[in-house]
Amino acid sequence: MTYQIHPSSIVSDNVSINNNVKIGPHCYLNGNISIDENTELKSHVVVSGNTTIGKNNTFYPFSHIGCDPQDLKFKGEESFLNIGDGNIFRENVTISKGTRYGGMKTNIQNNNLFMTGVHIAHDCQIENNNIFVNQVTLGGHVNIMNNVVIGGLSAIIQYVTIGSYSMIGGMSGIDKNVLPFSLAIGNRAKLRGLNLVGIRRKNFDKVEINRISNIHDQYINGIELDNDNKVDSVFIDYNKILNQKLGHIQK
Repeated sequence: MTYQIHPSSIVSDNVSINNNVKIGPHCYLNGNISIDENTELKSHVVVSGNTTIGKNNTFYPFSHIGCDPQDLKFKGEESFLNIGDGNIFRENVTISKGTRYGGMKTNIQNNNLFMTGVHIAHDCQIENNNIFVNQVTLGGHVNIMNNVVIGGLSAIIQYVTIGSYSMIGGMSGIDKNVLPFSLAIGNRAKLRGLNLVGIRRKNFDKVEINRISNIHDQYINGIELDNDNKVDSVFIDYNKILNQKLGHIQK
């Protein structure tokens, strides 16, 4: 097995490292950690806790991955952080592991970009192909679906779901669920219509966009940014369209 560890880095004995992993200068890895192929820690990266990291991830300096939750209820339970493949974590990103009130796991799937200073709190569930611009903050238990863009300096409070193909404008405060395909901006954020630019970039055709628009218009007045169970019916109405793009059912 071949990998590279800079001599200035500290890696504990129970860290499992796969082929072609690169650990640059002054990194510190201590915990039940697994790192899969072709992942790189540039320098000054801390990885701790029960953390599993997949393939082809890149971590930039001064990130802390798998840190303890910033939750006063956390008492050192054996909780976890799972990271998939192809993610980029820029400078000063912090990712907390889970808590017993959120299933004990924080999960990040594939091909996400976390720009400088992003904070992902405990028990968040992040799916695929999302972009978190500089200084975005997620409170605990936030669900981010697929192909979401969250503008810089935005904050999302606990237990909120952001639907697929949505865009959150910069410096927004999100305290309720955001419907798929939506554009939400402001403090406290309001829906401003469809995220047409993002939808078109993802190669939705005119027929699909019209269907999305009709669903959106039907529900937006009744449950705008709603955060209770009524929002589930909206996600079900979007399912057929999303399945064509994502290959699985949104709920």
